[in-house]
Amino acid sequence: MIASLIIAYGAVALSCAASVVVLHRRPRSIARYCFAAGMLGFALESLFAAIWLQSLAPEEAAFWEKCTLIVRSILPAIWLAFSLTYSRGNAREYLAKSRLLLAAMLVLPVVATIIVLQQLDAIVPEQVVFPAASKILSGVFLVATVLILMNLERTVRSAVGTMRWRIKFTALGLVIIFGARIYSHSQALLFSQNILDLAYFDSGALLIGCILIGIGYLRGGFSEIDVYPSRAAIRTSITVLLVGLYLLVVGILAQVVVRFGRTSALPIEAFIVLLGLASLAVLLLSDRLRQKIQLFISRHFKRPEHDFRIVWTRFTQGMAAVVDEESLCAGVSRLISETFNVLSVSTWLLDDSQGKLVCVNSTLASEVDRRANSTVDVTLQELTQSRFSRPFQLEDERSPWAKKLKEVSAGHFRKGGKRICIALLAGERCLGIVILADRVNGLPYSSEELDLLKCIGDQVASSLLNIRLAEELVLRKELEGFQAISAFFVHDLKNAASTLGLMLQNLPVHFDDPAFRQDALHGIQSTADRINEIVSRLTNLRHDLEITPAEVDLNSLLTQSVANLDGGREAEVLTNLRPLPTITADRNKLETVVTNVFLNARDAVGENGRITVETSHQGDCVILSISDNGCGMTPEFVRDSLFRPFRTTKKRGLGVGMFQVRMIVGAHSGSIQVESEPGRGTTFRIILPVRPHSK
Repeated sequence: MIASLIIAYGAVALSCAASVVVLHRRPRSIARYCFAAGMLGFALESLFAAIWLQSLAPEEAAFWEKCTLIVRSILPAIWLAFSLTYSRGNAREYLAKSRLLLAAMLVLPVVATIIVLQQLDAIVPEQVVFPAASKILSGVFLVATVLILMNLERTVRSAVGTMRWRIKFTALGLVIIFGARIYSHSQALLFSQNILDLAYFDSGALLIGCILIGIGYLRGGFSEIDVYPSRAAIRTSITVLLVGLYLLVVGILAQVVVRFGRTSALPIEAFIVLLGLASLAVLLLSDRLRQKIQLFISRHFKRPEHDFRIVWTRFTQGMAAVVDEESLCAGVSRLISETFNVLSVSTWLLDDSQGKLVCVNSTLASEVDRRANSTVDVTLQELTQSRFSRPFQLEDERSPWAKKLKEVSAGHFRKGGKRICIALLAGERCLGIVILADRVNGLPYSSEELDLLKCIGDQVASSLLNIRLAEELVLRKELEGFQAISAFFVHDLKNAASTLGLMLQNLPVHFDDPAFRQDALHGIQSTADRINEIVSRLTNLRHDLEITPAEVDLNSLLTQSVANLDGGREAEVLTNLRPLPTITADRNKLETVVTNVFLNARDAVGENGRITVETSHQGDCVILSISDNGCGMTPEFVRDSLFRPFRTTKKRGLGVGMFQVRMIVGAHSGSIQVESEPGRGTTFRIILPVRPHSK
């Protein structure tokens, strides 16, 4: 009992100390406040539980048990908020998206605790009362604990290099604390045991966890880093897998334990076992141990230090979906750090325009620290003169640019070994370098590893060059599009300006002629309409298409549109409008479709031609057909250019009419069929559903 009390009160003291120290440090953050509140809650919980187990009077025991349960009920929400914000660059985003979960973790334990407290009677420590209510409370605590460990796992898995080194012991200490609580909650859930019977076991885990957190504080000062965990599914969580297997095994063994009798509580023995498990976890997370195991296997079992197939598969998969330089450099830094046990990996790219090496990504420090020393003055000629075909040691480089680079890329550890540089060479062109520092144990690089690093550097340089060439291609395409728009726009505006200029030249001479003034006003109006038409079509290309559906009589719309468009032309227009049901569509947009197709047909036939407008009804669709016997189009033009903007065979126009037609018909869930033959005419068949599908 004395040893158990020492463990409990030691856990209380260390928890309070951790709370005070972390809260005292700056800068303060949501994670620091949550950590301080959570550790203080652990201290009160452990203190109340120790007093409860020492109480002799039933009334006194019941009081302290209630205090313990009340404190424990508010801890899940506090620690879940901590796990969502600790060392995360997008902490506020995670808090906002998890607000319902946080509210549930605050309300459910409190409600379950209230139910237990209402049923609670004076008990002695060995007595079990109201197992159903206790099981509900234990289940809620178990789910909350698993969620907390899942978030901590995601944070640790997203950190690499020195970032993981900084938070490793803090995270491990919390894993020990909450791992022990999974054990105690599962015992209460499966064996109907009082939730506080294993209070000494939880206190022992808290003591060990505080020691590990203290080690982490001495190493990194409880400094936070900025990581951005992916929103992976639950199936990728090791926490869920381990907890599920544990509960499965314990659930099977529960009946065996109940059948042969339950053993008495042995807090000291349980504490020793927990201490051994914590020591094993520290060893398994040790980078040095993992490296020594790899060397042992390599030396004694005659196998390469690295499985090139696995490394290259991981590398190619990680680079497959990369579309920008920063993402590529981040993936490369992570791969090298994890493959070669290097804590500090930084990627520097050459900016030719500024004559600088720019640090694009680094596992050495957080984003803020990296930006402080992110450039080194250097020219392409200097890098070319110092070009190395294989990875080289930075300490051996005597070039002027290397001196500054040595200062800004210094490692964190004295025994981290010499820094290695990988030149990113694409043919004769140097795109940048990758610097490796702080290798675990300062182990020198073997020739096999240098060859692998050389291959990685060549592949990174090739990927960088492809990204830059793709960006240049996109820029050229955009420039071509801009030039095409400008050419059509300037051409039409030039014609309009010529018309107005000629009119202004003749205006002083013929101003007194009423007929001339009337023709001048008509010409000005026509020119203004032409300019407005050009601007309107360009505006339609810039904005997203929006439709306003309503009941539309397609035959009535066609009759009115054709009558408006056919005035003053000698082309013969034939109509065959069969009875149609009303359709749901945007009337103004359909008028634009009819106008564009009809005007194209009229321009194609010229005078003395024939245009046929027909409608029909087939199933749930109506069909609008506009045919002409004009010049027609080649199959290649229909396939490659007809519905693309700025492609036209007409001298006037921007070539955006049919592009706009396809957008409008597509927005109505319809389709367009085109039949055309040079010299024999064209048929546009527009198929529209009576009730378009909602998108």
